[in-house]
Amino acid sequence: MTPPKLPLPPEEHVAIKKRLDDLLLEHEDLDKAITQLTRNPPPADQLLIPRLKKRKLQIRDHIWRLEALLTPDDLA
Repeated sequence: MTPPKLPLPPEEHVAIKKRLDDLLLEHEDLDKAITQLTRNPPPADQLLIPRLKKRKLQIRDHIWRLEALLTPDDLA
């Protein structure tokens, strides 16, 4: 069993929220780029789309971790 999370100081909460917003925007941009490149794949770089997909997954994992920091534990 993990110990309950302590409340974040307001400045840390703001910093995490800002980072989360930045990551969500980057995730959305990558999603659009992957969609476009899938429709018109670049002939010279066959690894570009897999690299972008991997980066997108890394960002999603980071987003989940930050969201978990901002979500209070249930005391029930």
